[in-house]
Amino acid sequence: MVTDLRLFNFRSYTQAAFEFGEGVNIIVGPNASGKTNLLEAVLVVCSGSSYRVKDADLISFEQPWARLESDTPEGARKVTIERAEDLTKKKFTINSAQQSRLSLQKKIPVVVFEPEHLRLLHGGPENRRSFLDSLLEQTVPGYGKLLRDYKRTLAQRNAVLKQTTAGTPSQLFAWDVRLSELGAKIVQERVLLVAELKKRMSELYSRLAHNDFMVDIEYISDCDTANYSSQMLHRLSVKLETDRLRGFTSTGPHRHDFQVYVDGHPASLAASRGESRTLLLALKLLELERIELVRNKKPVLLLDDVFSELDGARRKALTTHLKDYQTFITTTDADIVVQHFMGDCTIIPLSS
Repeated sequence: MVTDLRLFNFRSYTQAAFEFGEGVNIIVGPNASGKTNLLEAVLVVCSGSSYRVKDADLISFEQPWARLESDTPEGARKVTIERAEDLTKKKFTINSAQQSRLSLQKKIPVVVFEPEHLRLLHGGPENRRSFLDSLLEQTVPGYGKLLRDYKRTLAQRNAVLKQTTAGTPSQLFAWDVRLSELGAKIVQERVLLVAELKKRMSELYSRLAHNDFMVDIEYISDCDTANYSSQMLHRLSVKLETDRLRGFTSTGPHRHDFQVYVDGHPASLAASRGESRTLLLALKLLELERIELVRNKKPVLLLDDVFSELDGARRKALTTHLKDYQTFITTTDADIVVQHFMGDCTIIPLSS
């Protein structure tokens, strides 16, 4: 939980201060009033980074630094971001102890629900991979580093593939072995997570949609997930010529996906708009439950301009789950949101 927040040179804010309630906080204002920037500031002070932009873009235009200060039940937190030549330096201070990176234990768990997520089931696979990876980063120690190591190794292999005089099997073998080892660990964690989501998906969807449809989730891999490391290593060798011609690696968890099925039919093809919204809502609520279960701490919930995108039944269903969490909701129309909380909320008005 975040009880207050002070912003300095952060995005559109030169200097501002806010106090928050422990329940639902409704950030209301016209477009371009800084609602999403304030939500982003809460995210950065909790988790250490933004889902929207690079660190350098968090600093107000032509300013040398940005700073966020907040108070939580666990103590004071401060995030400082500085421009330095071509680099951006970021440091965190928690109860006077300074560090360059937030460990999982030092992060306040957060669940974000924003407009891009409304296309999760029908958009490209990168959004679904991001959903899994974001949840794993918040629940599995070391997963964030594992993912960064994989991406760095993937970039190095791709760089070799693009060299006109390189890309032979002997030159790539070391990268292939490393990539396969890291890829297998990523796949293992993703498959375990999907299995956990499957256990609750049908029950939660049926409760939200008031029907008895069976909902299933299937992880889509290019190799057998039970023996992924050796399978991926073999496939990298087989696909070498294709990868060299294309200049990128076509095998690995960076190409994987997951599919949601309703009564045996792919949701991306068969689900109506309302059914898709209900499936998405179920996924986000499962994310909330999963983080709380694993971390033994209630996540902060950030809803960026999506409340108005849900119809009355789904708003009511979401409202029922929000009562036990500190929640931040951005909106241009407070009336749409306030009526669902019987006055038991904190209004944060912003002006353009």
